[in-house]
Amino acid sequence: MLNGLIRKMGNRKGKKVLILTTSFPRWQGDAVTPFVYELCERLSTKGHKIIILAPHDNGAKRKEVIGQLTIYRFRYFWPQRNQKLCYREGILPNLRRNPWLWIQVPLLFLSQLVNTVIIHRKEKIDIIHSHWVIPSGVTAWVCQKLLKKPFIVTVHGSDILPSKMRSLEYLLKRVLNDSNACTVNSKATAGAVQDITRTEKLEVIPMGVDLNVFHPVVRVSNLDRKKSDKVKEHLILGVGRLILLKGINYLIEAMPLVLESVPDARLIICGDGPERKNLEELTSIMHVTQNVSFKGNIPHERLPDYYRDSAVFVLPSIVDNGATEALGVVLLEAMACGTAIVGSNVGGIPDIIINGENGLLVEQKNAQDLAHKIIALLLNDELRYKLSKNGLETVRERFSWEAIGERFSKLYGGLP
Repeated sequence: MLNGLIRKMGNRKGKKVLILTTSFPRWQGDAVTPFVYELCERLSTKGHKIIILAPHDNGAKRKEVIGQLTIYRFRYFWPQRNQKLCYREGILPNLRRNPWLWIQVPLLFLSQLVNTVIIHRKEKIDIIHSHWVIPSGVTAWVCQKLLKKPFIVTVHGSDILPSKMRSLEYLLKRVLNDSNACTVNSKATAGAVQDITRTEKLEVIPMGVDLNVFHPVVRVSNLDRKKSDKVKEHLILGVGRLILLKGINYLIEAMPLVLESVPDARLIICGDGPERKNLEELTSIMHVTQNVSFKGNIPHERLPDYYRDSAVFVLPSIVDNGATEALGVVLLEAMACGTAIVGSNVGGIPDIIINGENGLLVEQKNAQDLAHKIIALLLNDELRYKLSKNGLETVRERFSWEAIGERFSKLYGGLP
């Protein structure tokens, strides 16, 4: 009994953890991959010493301390202004748009590996936690062999796509099988991992949402609104990178049908990306220019206001060349703000939405189905309130950063 108590007390002792990631906020207010930063923040409150190693980008500091977090950023190409592989649209999209960046891939891996070894010796690291299998998971795997340190790999979904390249399949299997623990953000991502290897160390731990930042205001529980509030009530919101996978074109194509039933409906699109010009041209083709606004990238701290001011949030993601929405954190943010949500029935979105209970699911690439679901929410206060109320409960029970941080902390405590 005493030995069991000692083991439990030992598990509570904080660990020194090196987080390997290829995407991390580069400066204050940077909207890049906020979920990795948010997770690190929560883990630091659990008594763990969190050190982050991320790629450098032009204009970012090589080393800085934010709160309890120590961040190192490694250079991988010279001159540094030509470091273009990471950030912006993401590694894979960047490679598709600029094939010359392939020469930076081995340099990124080698620089990450060398810097991991240096920081491990300097900081006396207990655990290496890699986000995304390639390249961070591979780096952690090599360091496991060299340094005899346990490592965790967190799969976010997009990093499994390279498994379609036979040359990488063996490497992915080794990383996943040899990891001391493997976490995934949704059942869909778990299925993708199981297609590669039948590892028994798999655990579904989604990314979370900060309930201190994303929360509702009084109006979400007030059904007796003035008529003057109707314009606000008919506001539709989409947030995300403007890439094909997000399916924003189907949302725009749905607008003419929405406007037939709700003439004062407006759509606001927050985000930027390679599809923006095409989407703006589509609004002209569909004759909805006056009812659709493109706001570009919005600072993360301002997003709650957009969610709260919207009647409906829509994530119309699709399956694009085998890739799809691994989870849909923006859905969680909208739900936490008390906004009714609509999402495509693909990837990890069904992990969040229980159709008709806390949101509505739609068939992907189906503008008509999308329009009907949006109209139903805009014109039915009771349905919208029911979904927003249940959605808020879902986030609080399953997706708060406090709960997610606790699950990862317990995972750390169980490692040697």
